[in-house]
Amino acid sequence: MWVVARLLPGLSADWQWRLPVSVALAGAGGLVALAGVLAFRRHHTTVNPLNPDAASALVSTGIFAFTRNPMYLGMLVVLAAWGLYLSNLAAAVLVPLFVPCLNRLQILPEERVLRAKFGAAFDAYAARVRRWI
Repeated sequence: MWVVARLLPGLSADWQWRLPVSVALAGAGGLVALAGVLAFRRHHTTVNPLNPDAASALVSTGIFAFTRNPMYLGMLVVLAAWGLYLSNLAAAVLVPLFVPCLNRLQILPEERVLRAKFGAAFDAYAARVRRWI
């Protein structure tokens, strides 16, 4: 996003309010992600997204009652904050691309593992709670 903003400076805007709003958004995104990490820790399961096979519990309470992927949602909000801070429309357009990329490359493979590991419990959870929000 930073590179795009630098390559296309003509698409920048002077949003005077960008700093406080981007800091607030980044803080909110960080808190959402942290809530997910803490919930995993409380249930003694892995937070390593590269090893979903190591999951020892299906966490569906706390922040996980509202989103199946609070850590990724938190990253998305922080990314949006960064885009806002850059004040560049071309950079901001990149934010929505994060969702399909992460869905395809990370979340769908994780869900396959969780479905194989937790079966009907995961299916019921997935039917009840949205992937993002």
